[in-house]
Amino acid sequence: MSADAVDRARRWMRERSFDHAEFTARRSADGSRPTVSVCLAARECAATVGEVVSALVGLREADVLDEVVVVDAASADGTAERAERAGATVHQEAELLAEHGPVLGKGDAMWRALSVLSGELVCFLDADTENFSPHFAWGLLGPLIAHPEVSFVKACYRRPFEVDGVALAEGGGRVNHLAARPALALFFPELGGVRQPLAGEVAARRALLERIPFATGYGVEIAMLLDVWGEVGLAGMAQVDLGVHHNPHQPLPALSRMAFAVLSVIAERLRREGRLTGEAPPALLDAVSGERHEVPALERPPLAQARTG
Repeated sequence: MSADAVDRARRWMRERSFDHAEFTARRSADGSRPTVSVCLAARECAATVGEVVSALVGLREADVLDEVVVVDAASADGTAERAERAGATVHQEAELLAEHGPVLGKGDAMWRALSVLSGELVCFLDADTENFSPHFAWGLLGPLIAHPEVSFVKACYRRPFEVDGVALAEGGGRVNHLAARPALALFFPELGGVRQPLAGEVAARRALLERIPFATGYGVEIAMLLDVWGEVGLAGMAQVDLGVHHNPHQPLPALSRMAFAVLSVIAERLRREGRLTGEAPPALLDAVSGERHEVPALERPPLAQARTG
């Protein structure tokens, strides 16, 4: 079974891995025009959000996409103001679907954002990206437009890493390489060809996003990947190489909490399948300080279900 799964992963890599240069900023060859929403979930991103939004607004003015939305986490550094000045529609995350209580992290913000996005295609991008290029958007949208059978597109890229002023071509994305990819290879080998399972940049058909639940915290990317795979299989998924991605790197204690959130999502999926028994630990214990770090376990239901329920 595992050998077959690895073969399917290899075949998917050959057939569904693209480079952004294969696509252009045009909608499609025949001029058809699915509506497109691009969303940035932002927290204290004033240094970068204006540049990102300006590039996306340029695509909107060129009729490549229809709306640019920033969902802000009550940032104190002026993120919302800079995004609005650059031309985005800005919402405060706590005001969206407020009946569901306090916002519990990035995944929760993305889930709430979906309630105000109108596009048939939805693209989530990171607001803290440095040296942002418009191809991040149209590169991800390309497979959805060129290949109607594709419903979900994941970004992949090279992440440089700087140590003591020395820039290394590789080395970023440590949780991706040391936790997410090995765990997928062990427990979900069909997904072993996904280069960046934790990439925050994705594009998908809105109808698909409304059918899946959203993990509330840092585990949202791995949960989305697993749930999309369950919905559409490898045949409905693709990945696009966006080149080089620059954004801030987290300190090791923060990476530990992120890895714990990612592995908690994977463990929960294994429990649901009966492949893992026992209860999940309630928190990550810092073995140096003894401090407990709670990881939100709540999962928001599919938006279509939440609206009817």
